Amino acid sequence: MAAYKCMICGGDLANDYLLGSCVCENCGNKWSLEDLEPTYKQYIHIIEKLNTANDLLAGENAGVKQAEQAVLLYKSAAAECIKHTTDIGSDLMELCKNGQERAGLIKAYAGAKNHFDKKAYDKALAEFEKLNGYKDSEEMVTKCREQIVLARKRRIPYAAIVGMILPAILFFFMKEKGDVSIAFCLLVFIAASAGLGYAVYLNGALSVVVEVLSLIMLVPLLIFAVLVYVFHISTGLAAGLAVGVPFVIVVLIMIFAERQ
Repeated sequence: MAAYKCMICGGDLANDYLLGSCVCENCGNKWSLEDLEPTYKQYIHIIEKLNTANDLLAGENAGVKQAEQAVLLYKSAAAECIKHTTDIGSDLMELCKNGQERAGLIKAYAGAKNHFDKKAYDKALAEFEKLNGYKDSEEMVTKCREQIVLARKRRIPYAAIVGMILPAILFFFMKEKGDVSIAFCLLVFIAASAGLGYAVYLNGALSVVVEVLSLIMLVPLLIFAVLVYVFHISTGLAAGLAVGVPFVIVVLIMIFAERQ
């Protein structure tokens, strides 16, 4: 930073532009920058922006919103610093750059914590891994991984049930419409259930497809099974009713809601 000398002992002064003062590294005397630098008043507006930005980032509750506001202030201050080619202008520009980096870290950390609080542990893990060494990011990475494992264990019963819906439809189709032995139908049902259940357990993109299709087909499947095995209706008619009845109900609900 710009170098000034103590007016008493001639020692080097450590400058604090944001406080407007400096301290002699030799004798400890404090001096006002306005007394040492006549042009210091030209930078008051820039310094006010820097102090405001620093205050936004200083609290424990500093989050995404505060970081974004601080970045805007740092950028505005930096734009004004460009107009000054003095040592002070260069020093303040450096403070602006450092402030933006700090605000970026705070914003990223707050975003990762927000994902963690919302139990989006996969997203939180990805964000915390980018912040290696910042605050307790390493500890949060461990917590995210533990929660991911725990969430997957809790997901096993759900995955097992959802994974059986589509294979059950395939089982009924093969058994009723195809000339296929019951043993082969069961083998296909077990293999497909295991595969789709594992996909749902992993909770990836394929899981979303399987869950959506399964939930859409669940009601028709139940209606079909009841009509065929309880009321002994032919499979063709049962399939038509299983698909048609839910469709008609949904249409009626939509019409009623529109009128309301």
